[in-house]
Amino acid sequence: MLMQSARPLGELENPSEFIPRHIGVSEADERHMLSVIGEASRRALVEGIVPRSIARATDMKLPPATGEAAALAELRAVAAKNRVVKSFIGQGYHGTHTPGVILRNILENPAWYTAYTPYQAEISQGRMEALVNFQTMVCDLTAMPIANASMLDEATAAAEAMTLAKRSVKSKSNVFVVAGDCHPQTIEVVQTRARPLGIEVKLANSGPQWEELLAGDFFAVLAQYPATSGRIDDLRGDVAKVHAKGAGFIVAADLLALTLLVPPGEWDADIVVGSTQRFGMPMGCGGPHAAFPACRDEFKRSMPGRLVGVSVDTHGNPAYRLALQTREQHIRREKATSNICTAQVLPAVIASMYAVYHGPQGLTRIAQRVAAYAAIPVRGLETLGYQVRNTEAIFDTISLKTDAQTPVLVQRAPDAGMNLRRAWDDYLLVSLDETTTREDITKLWTVFADGKPVPAFAEFEKGIEPLIPQELRRTSAFLTHPVFNTHHSETGMLRYIRGLSDKDLALDRTMIPLGSCTMKLNATSEMIPITRPEFAHVHPFAPADQLQGYAELDAQLRAWLCEATGYAGISLQPNAGSQGEYAGLLAIKAWHESRGDAHRTICLIPSSAHGTNPASAQMAGMQVVVTACDDNGNVDMDDLRAKCEQHSANLACIMITYPSTHGVFETQVKELCALVHQHGGRVYVDGANMNALVGVAAPGEFGGDVSHLNLHKTFCIPHGGGGPGVGPVCVVEDLVPFLPGHASADGKQRPVGAVSAAPLGNAAVLPISWMYCRMMGAEGLKHATETAILSANYISVRLRDHYPTLYASPNGHVAHECILDLRPLKENSGVTAEDVAKRLVDYGFHAPTLSFPVPGTLMVEPTESETLEEIDRFIGAMIAIREEIRRIEAGEWPQDDNPLKNAPHTAQSLLKGEWTHAYGRDVGAAVLDERRHAKYWPPVGRVDNVYGDRNLFCSCVPMSAYE
Repeated sequence: MLMQSARPLGELENPSEFIPRHIGVSEADERHMLSVIGEASRRALVEGIVPRSIARATDMKLPPATGEAAALAELRAVAAKNRVVKSFIGQGYHGTHTPGVILRNILENPAWYTAYTPYQAEISQGRMEALVNFQTMVCDLTAMPIANASMLDEATAAAEAMTLAKRSVKSKSNVFVVAGDCHPQTIEVVQTRARPLGIEVKLANSGPQWEELLAGDFFAVLAQYPATSGRIDDLRGDVAKVHAKGAGFIVAADLLALTLLVPPGEWDADIVVGSTQRFGMPMGCGGPHAAFPACRDEFKRSMPGRLVGVSVDTHGNPAYRLALQTREQHIRREKATSNICTAQVLPAVIASMYAVYHGPQGLTRIAQRVAAYAAIPVRGLETLGYQVRNTEAIFDTISLKTDAQTPVLVQRAPDAGMNLRRAWDDYLLVSLDETTTREDITKLWTVFADGKPVPAFAEFEKGIEPLIPQELRRTSAFLTHPVFNTHHSETGMLRYIRGLSDKDLALDRTMIPLGSCTMKLNATSEMIPITRPEFAHVHPFAPADQLQGYAELDAQLRAWLCEATGYAGISLQPNAGSQGEYAGLLAIKAWHESRGDAHRTICLIPSSAHGTNPASAQMAGMQVVVTACDDNGNVDMDDLRAKCEQHSANLACIMITYPSTHGVFETQVKELCALVHQHGGRVYVDGANMNALVGVAAPGEFGGDVSHLNLHKTFCIPHGGGGPGVGPVCVVEDLVPFLPGHASADGKQRPVGAVSAAPLGNAAVLPISWMYCRMMGAEGLKHATETAILSANYISVRLRDHYPTLYASPNGHVAHECILDLRPLKENSGVTAEDVAKRLVDYGFHAPTLSFPVPGTLMVEPTESETLEEIDRFIGAMIAIREEIRRIEAGEWPQDDNPLKNAPHTAQSLLKGEWTHAYGRDVGAAVLDERRHAKYWPPVGRVDNVYGDRNLFCSCVPMSAYE
């Protein structure tokens, strides 16, 4: 049988094949949803919601959408422009081997990378156990009593340690002493952070200058251990001097080195910071990597970031939860001491699993090999006539005096496939790591030999000892808990990882309807590139000609994001939304200062704003003035006018979220922007809700001067259980010169210095957003925005007879999220919004955002990625829960003994012999339709928050607790 005439090849290809895979709502689904809402078309719905005064006049100019395979091929060509060579640069970034069982089952596993921040404790036990392992690992290796669940990078951790010390020690000085032998990027980020806070940073080289500064006045000092040059100083005498002045001693330490070195906690350090990058996380051109702070026990209530603690559930069993949450920035707002709201959970989990897999003996073996492999090239280089500094005390980094040969050697090394680090004018630094081989060392000698006979490796390896003096060698045990001494076979490790992930609810098995957090599809094709060697295994401070692929990726992604936002310039350096906010406010502050207006420090912030906003303003040295909101949740324009008049001479800016935190497009946003501009201020538009704007409106066009974006929300980088994130800062034309710089990378000083340790921040995850934009194109991105708005309105309408939507526009519509008002339920049933959130766990759902921005409410955001089937399943669960509440209201169940007050229900609690509750076991199980969805069983009952804070315990639980 002859075939029909063939179609042209071009017509067989579907360049937009990804769009209907990303957007969960089909055309038929859309028609049904519109009929429920009462709108004729998606366009009519959106035009009735987004004010016409801010609607985009022109479409985004992006490359046309392409398919997954074509986008991957295009990105491979970009990646190929990076050159992967052997890195001996060090400077806090090292080659590492990611164990395959961790690579495949965590880094590449959506059960781990699509999870959300563990605010809902009962469905986060797996990732929180991994984070408790992380905290225990850090405490053990540093010998400090408490550590948090990770920080953004080592430089940020050092900056946070500076301010932690400032508010915790007795000294009232404003001087912070930093050893000049700290990593350069750490020094730069500390200087950036200190400047707006009025802290004076004094750098001190070792020797007389260091001694002189320690004899002076200061509130804390920061030293690197081992130093960036490789030197290991005995700092014990310095600690005593510092404490005698009522000041704090901060140590930036290498965790791998601490398996061999006396840990700072044993010589009375106050705070220890560092990075866990070399514990299995690729360099990735700078990130993401999990840093850490560890500190004295008495500092714990001031320690920034998240802290996982141990509590008990309603059955008396051990359970994990986020501890001491009242100290976090989103609650303390303008009184916050840090704006950090993103940890580096996924990299922290990987680092902790690296320690679990290798155990204390395995880590020690790796460290001993690194130290031995550093000692061997020292001997060879000395035979070649080079002067090696401090051979009596080094771990992994060799410092060589190379004089006039320095530039020649730096140029020669890349030709031999390696990078060396130039320090000062006449020194080279060579750092070794767990990936270093004999062949690498021989090649290294070849570069330095310059025609002389190359030493033979075998000449030096017999009887080689690490170059660590006996008095600095560690003798104390670490990682003694069974978890670090059990799972050393791949079978055991695989099952441990799987067992933890089975305890959790992530996006791979259920909708996560969190308002303001945009938990959307993180497509597999977007994730594939991040582990490509050309992206994963390059050093952030490699020569620019080796990073051309990253340069192209950076330029393209910035151009596309400028199109989406309407801004003129963007920096991708901030490695979290909070850092993007901070960088944006620093840009505004620096712009005012450049015009002689340093007195402009007032930052207006509506009462409904995200908690990071006032915290960031405080960190940027601004004074927060809160403006009121009206009964509909909009900025109260009368109050804003009054505040602008009152503070006109000193007004720096206003920070707003648009659409508002209440999930509504405010109609007077252009007037708001014009009013602030009239009084000499700038407008900061928080980009948290950009998923309701892309393609339909652009903040840079309707009056915004600065925005940050959350690439881990709108642009598909997954949340990873609470990080990594990326928070680019976007600015209008006259603010472009005030974007963050990075003198550590290019030597150029700018008005605003580095805000992150690496020039491109969390560079390794940028390919995710590149893939998303490339596969969606302008039409696809706009379609996504409109579908997100459609889905939110569908939920609002479907649930309005059960839970009214608190805020809406005059026509009754919402933006991309809706706030369900549960407050009236408490009077007649005793049921709270938290009870509903816990009961949703029984139905197999992660709860919506609880009690933000309004206490007693749930904020729901379905995103564009959810299918109508899943949205209806969520709606069905919410309606079923409302029917249960009606039974309580009718007196059928007691207010203190019902499925909501006892939720969530574990399988064990339902299967035990005696059942004394007023409702049946089947009701407690809450299976809506077992044929359509597998039942999720929470691993613990409701967690006791008060007990956890009163009995703070933040490390691995003894095995006896489970007996």
